[in-house]
Amino acid sequence: MKKILVCGAGGFIGGHLVNRLKSEGFWVRGVDIKQNEFGNNNADEFILGDLRDTAIVERSVEKIDEIYQLAADMGGAGYIFTGENDANVMHNSALCNINIVQAAVKSGVKKIFYSSSACIYPEYNQLEPGNPKCNESSVYPAAPDSEYGWEKLFSERLYFAYSRNYGIEVRVARFHNIFGPQGTWTGGKEKVPAAMCRKISEVPDGGLIEVWGDGKQTRSFLYIDECIEGVRRFMDSDFSGPVNIGSDEMIAINDFAQMVIAISGKKIKIKNIQGPTGVRGRNSDNHLIKEKLNWAPSQPLRAGMEKTYYWIDKQVAQHKK
Repeated sequence: MKKILVCGAGGFIGGHLVNRLKSEGFWVRGVDIKQNEFGNNNADEFILGDLRDTAIVERSVEKIDEIYQLAADMGGAGYIFTGENDANVMHNSALCNINIVQAAVKSGVKKIFYSSSACIYPEYNQLEPGNPKCNESSVYPAAPDSEYGWEKLFSERLYFAYSRNYGIEVRVARFHNIFGPQGTWTGGKEKVPAAMCRKISEVPDGGLIEVWGDGKQTRSFLYIDECIEGVRRFMDSDFSGPVNIGSDEMIAINDFAQMVIAISGKKIKIKNIQGPTGVRGRNSDNHLIKEKLNWAPSQPLRAGMEKTYYWIDKQVAQHKK
């Protein structure tokens, strides 16, 4: 039986990935600095530890065939774009990746999946909300709009360098705004879909929510199940990447808010205020994933948001008790 390590198994995507791998019959070890807060703890073995610690990493990779490296110091716009967390974001994530890939080679791990991010794409290609350029080859000349993006780009190069020099197989994917149930929805590290759902759930009918920026900035969002499907197809392919894993259904943030308001059934007004927003436009370019995997995410955004809103609405109600 193939033995798989999921780094970041205590997180949102990691918890869902563990479930998928278990359903396929693999033996799974998880490692994270925290347990999954929503009880998504279905790994055969879970190591509670800090991947900045080489001893924890060496113990985690022992007798492992493949690694899925999802662990990172990250969050939504309020965490990434204020500048207050830049040093920690870069240091913590880079150190995790350096430790993991070094230990993997030392232990004879055969293959590593690394989750990079759409945040690596140059800001100069994402200045127009209606026409962002995010195809995989557009990353250079490099100019990410955050230190989070710079660290992700460094780590992509790190994994490919280890692949060239040590022969370990790597798969590098660039995630575009993954969302869904059992993800962080409050506390400052939540991303746009969860934050929007929480705000709308908490506000009474006839109320008002605040949205950062002018609301014309665009994004695309990918439901968690499609993300995991893409990851598994990619890992089993002969393509190393990097490749986008995201939806190409682009939407303006105010329109996105209106979609969630409609799902809630409430009448709520939007007030646009100043706040960290990141680039003006971003959308997954799926030409390469279609070419290499003969597959791309296709589920409508609304379908995933309905499931997510109802789940977060339930969390908000329970939190009030």
